[in-house]
Amino acid sequence: MNKLDSIKKKIKYRSEYRGIKEMDLLLGDFVNKYINTLNYSELIDLHNILEQDDDTIFKWYSNQNQNDKIPINKVSKLLKEFKIK
Repeated sequence: MNKLDSIKKKIKYRSEYRGIKEMDLLLGDFVNKYINTLNYSELIDLHNILEQDDDTIFKWYSNQNQNDKIPINKVSKLLKEFKIK
């Protein structure tokens, strides 16, 4: 398994097993839609976002808190604009 496949596997798992069902749905759907379109650097950015706790991500996503732990980059902008269908 190469490092691209390895990071994708970690991202997929981390996005679907969060602890809060709503975050599982949001992040799981986002990852399923974008994982194969992101380059390695962007996958690292996504992995770093997923390393944050659910509360941090949720408050940032729902504009309840601007958080320095979530950097502004292509991936965070895509996630911020993403809506569950």
